[in-house]
Amino acid sequence: MNNEPLYFSHETAIIDEGCQIGEGTKIWHFSHIMSNCVIGERCNIGQNVVVSPEVILGKNVKIQNNVSIYTGVICEDDVFLGPSMVFTNVINPRSAVNRKSEYSRTTVKRGASIGANATIVCGNDIGEFAFIGAGAVVTKEVPAYALVVGNPARQLGWMSEFGQRLYFDENGIAVCEESKEKYKLEENRVRKL
Repeated sequence: MNNEPLYFSHETAIIDEGCQIGEGTKIWHFSHIMSNCVIGERCNIGQNVVVSPEVILGKNVKIQNNVSIYTGVICEDDVFLGPSMVFTNVINPRSAVNRKSEYSRTTVKRGASIGANATIVCGNDIGEFAFIGAGAVVTKEVPAYALVVGNPARQLGWMSEFGQRLYFDENGIAVCEESKEKYKLEENRVRKL
């Protein structure tokens, strides 16, 4: 019987006890996967990434270099986390005050992308296929398909599942130019047709 893991980890990566790591996942240089994490199949965890205890990553999550994912974060399938982006897990941190019992949960829904150097303030979920621009500071919930940028992050428009900006006609219909997918905008919510 072969006891080799079904995932790849670089020799400099540290993987603590009690982690579940899916088949085909790759963990690169100097990354630290802490105890009791659940990491799905076909994930790519870049260089110098920290995945704190009990974080949950779905399938095909792509994490670029220098990302910190703290306890309380859940990333669903097909999430993209850009270089040096960060999650927080406490609203009011103080070095001298232990607030581990106050960690807030943040869920990044299926297919969402978070750009380089963005910060996600804890307790603010990111909707399916949302797109967070580089350097954005997310301080409130982000709806599905929303495009948000800036500090604090503000919504500029809507994105397709393919990753193209959507422009809606007078009937609230948009077509993604590249994929030809159709979307409907109703009551400030987008759904794929």
